[in-house]
Amino acid sequence: MKILLVLTSHDELGNTGKKTGFWLEEFAAPYYVFNDGSADVTLASPNGGQPPLDPKSDEPDFWTQATERFKGDDTAQAALANTLKLSDILPDDYDAVFYVGGHGPLWDLAEDRNSIALIEIMYASGKPVAAVCHAPAVLRHTKAPDGTPLVKGKSVTGFSNTEEDAVQLSSIVPFLLEDELKAKGANYSKSDDWHPYVITDGNLITGQNPASSDPVAKAVLEILNS
Repeated sequence: MKILLVLTSHDELGNTGKKTGFWLEEFAAPYYVFNDGSADVTLASPNGGQPPLDPKSDEPDFWTQATERFKGDDTAQAALANTLKLSDILPDDYDAVFYVGGHGPLWDLAEDRNSIALIEIMYASGKPVAAVCHAPAVLRHTKAPDGTPLVKGKSVTGFSNTEEDAVQLSSIVPFLLEDELKAKGANYSKSDDWHPYVITDGNLITGQNPASSDPVAKAVLEILNS
């Protein structure tokens, strides 16, 4: 069972002069769910190498059991420092793909041709395609085999407008994820802010926020093990 974890390579938070990247919990939680579930995990990003960590995600308020485990895990840290280039990834080599959130994907992965092609091939092959928090942005330009938006008519979730308002970045991000998914014809729904919320629609699995990372990963394993 081979699972691909994809992270952002983008580290600039719009024109704020602040840094962004991937959200630590959204990497650590699925990484350990998959590893503990005996999956073979490969990490990739658009640029390869070390993906940028959103510094805010490493503040004490956001520490979890998974992030603490990661900090003491030399093997996991080495894997993260040496992600493969997304352009070198072959979809046939993997049984599922999981996209890690953070604000970074709104800028790079949402527009990345290699990512779009990867998702379209894996989805059409019936393999689980999962994304959490801001990472459902990677579905923005993806198409179903019939040429319509992949998310059209699909039940999905992702970082909500009210959550974006709460972190005061609604005017900074290139687009609001909730609005974008709805504009593509998705059946978007959400739970209360910061509560775990996961939707599985066929082989498409999405989670609303960082708290959803662990259950999204478990949903992927459930499909692969069924």
